[in-house]
Amino acid sequence: MTIAGKIESTIAIPGGVSVSMSGETVVVKGPRGELSRNFAYPRIIIAIGEGTVSVSSEYPRTKDKAMVGTFAAHISNMIKGVTVGFTYTLKIVFSHFPMKVTVKDGRVEINNYMGGHAPRYADIVGGCKVTVNGADVTVEGNSIEACGQTSANIERATSRLGFDKRIFQDGIYLVHRSQKVKE
Repeated sequence: MTIAGKIESTIAIPGGVSVSMSGETVVVKGPRGELSRNFAYPRIIIAIGEGTVSVSSEYPRTKDKAMVGTFAAHISNMIKGVTVGFTYTLKIVFSHFPMKVTVKDGRVEINNYMGGHAPRYADIVGGCKVTVNGADVTVEGNSIEACGQTSANIERATSRLGFDKRIFQDGIYLVHRSQKVKE
């Protein structure tokens, strides 16, 4: 909302969630855990009121307007993460050589990819939980960024440069991402 030289975005805080601020770090606590993030940017003001978080900028430039929306989206995703969480579903696809995907020591191990002898690895980021069930790989967590980065790491571990993706379709691919349903 823009009012005479000021842009502001307001996020509602649902019941059971507390938002606090220490310096430039916003901490969101909820039933699923706690998330914190540093929001250091000049000319952007974050204010926590009764049941709302307000992100604003006075006499904003174009980049300031963009950062107000970005900060508001990050805070909204943090609130969603500590209330319902995020789930990314990936599918294991192979045509000739069956892949074996396991989770070991905080990373995903992919064996027999395209008949290769050396295993490939993908790091699990930020406390996400990765489960393998048949041809499905599920990444669950509170942080949308950690879940997205973990699924991207898994997808990237099975990419092959120099091959036509329309013909060589083996790999692990993202098929669905969603917010979890309240338990």
